[in-house]
Amino acid sequence: MQEKEFSPEQSLHVIQSMIEKARNQFSENGHLYLLWGWVVFVCSVAQFTLLKFFQYEKHYMVWMLTWLAVIYQFIYLAKRKRKEKVKTYTDSIVSFVWLTFVVTMILMGFIIANGQSPEYYKLINSVFLALYAIPTFLSGIILRFRPLIIGGISCWGLAVLSNFMPYDYQLLLLSLAMVIAWIIPGYLLRAKYKEQKS
Repeated sequence: MQEKEFSPEQSLHVIQSMIEKARNQFSENGHLYLLWGWVVFVCSVAQFTLLKFFQYEKHYMVWMLTWLAVIYQFIYLAKRKRKEKVKTYTDSIVSFVWLTFVVTMILMGFIIANGQSPEYYKLINSVFLALYAIPTFLSGIILRFRPLIIGGISCWGLAVLSNFMPYDYQLLLLSLAMVIAWIIPGYLLRAKYKEQKS
């Protein structure tokens, strides 16, 4: 039995349809962009409020909320995996990009927190802003989704800007980054997914 040979046009069409399929599946994952975008937004604004207006000593404790988001994400992804029929190569690449981001975030948080400088906390928001940019920008390139590319570039710009701002106002840059990089793209991905479904 002879194998069917694809013309260059047909090959291009197959690749394009795989990217569109991945974009469909990823747009459903816009749910996770919204989850983390809103969690980080709320935590950073809450920490800024506690620090600036209440001078609360343990203002950083608001970030414990992220553990609830982690638990929810594990449950959500486990349910999604059970329903998943096809996983494309593009899906796998995007997944590994985000896995790399999470591991690097944890390592950088540990390294900075255990550094010799007593003012390590002044670096952490700038470093995290720069790190947020990487998976956002790469996901935008892989999925050909411009709002993510713009979001990633914006995070790099905000990381630079944060170096010229006091620590408490860096928290507001963090919340702004979430709006530009994750919340707006998350809603746009969700809208695109619903449109393609209907």
